[in-house]
Amino acid sequence: MLQRIREPCHPYASLLVITYLQGSSSHVTHVEVTTHFTKVLAKKMSALSAAIQSMVENFHRHRLPLLCAAGLGVTAVASWMWWRKTHGGHVELKKVGTISQLLIYPIKSCKAISVQEAECLELGLRHGDLGDRHWLVVTEDGQMVTGRQEPRIVLISVTDCGDTLCLEAPGMEKIKVPVVQPKSNKILDCRVFSRDIQGRDCGDEVSRWLTSYFQSSSPYRLVHFEPDVMKPRKAQEAEKPFREKDVIAYPDASPIMLLSETSLQELNRRMEKPVSLANFRPCIVVSGCEAFSEDGWEDLKVGSITLKRVMACGRCILTTVDPNTGIMSRQEPLDTLRTFRMSDESLSYLYKKAPLFGQYYGVEKTGKLRVGDPVYLAVRRG
Repeated sequence: MLQRIREPCHPYASLLVITYLQGSSSHVTHVEVTTHFTKVLAKKMSALSAAIQSMVENFHRHRLPLLCAAGLGVTAVASWMWWRKTHGGHVELKKVGTISQLLIYPIKSCKAISVQEAECLELGLRHGDLGDRHWLVVTEDGQMVTGRQEPRIVLISVTDCGDTLCLEAPGMEKIKVPVVQPKSNKILDCRVFSRDIQGRDCGDEVSRWLTSYFQSSSPYRLVHFEPDVMKPRKAQEAEKPFREKDVIAYPDASPIMLLSETSLQELNRRMEKPVSLANFRPCIVVSGCEAFSEDGWEDLKVGSITLKRVMACGRCILTTVDPNTGIMSRQEPLDTLRTFRMSDESLSYLYKKAPLFGQYYGVEKTGKLRVGDPVYLAVRRG
């Protein structure tokens, strides 16, 4: 007789048992073995089919959570890989230079104020109430006025006189402008490189002073950017490589421009008539390094701040305005820079025909810095 055995977990196991029984009992026929195997196999196939159907139904029922879980898994892996690339490993600080000058230009295109220490905020350097390029000369309809339009603007000196700015210029009497303007003064809509930005009007007195100095038939006005009231420009709108978080008031493109003294010395070595830092208007000047070594300074730590290099500074015709005479030559130092400081052809879409001199930085961490601070390059290992 066919002995009934507890069903094994696999149909082939049943077959082996049956085969064994068949060999040990002449009463077990081939038909009985085949019949039993068929029943076991059918039962297993039915169970397998039910399991597959259940899996399909469960997938459709839980498809969204499963897909979300898969997406989160992929995101987690990608995030981990990015973190390892940007934050992983050991960070070494290598000294590459020393801060020799900190320069703030309160009014765009006017003379700089040299300071011994400064705050470095998202909008750039600040000393007391004076933010870098937080004042702007504009036409009556709000268009910016810089050394490109009025080269003699570079002769206007600005002095910190406590709660006022003291403006002086050749042939003009000194004038004082309150740093904080009355809230009753109008907020004007201005344009800086075709981008909208606001500024609070600084009054009629300084407007008449500027108009007289430039001997203009149309009024010029002075406006002030108030960070707590007005929306800054996106640096990315001026130059694409900047990050979404990089913001500026009235600078051309960047909150920070850095240049080394040795780079200027190398340029002057090639020129008949030397030029000065005032031609290039950097905020942070570094000494104690090789010429143009700043080209490769990607991540810097200075004082309590950290800076992230974004791109080189492409130079324009403003550099050809003599800071001592206010006369634009339209030639030097651009002509000399073009002989050895042009970008690689692969970057011509970014810099076009502008020679490169100095580096633009975004502010990674705000804080304070001072003249004499060492400049460290952050290098990742591992």
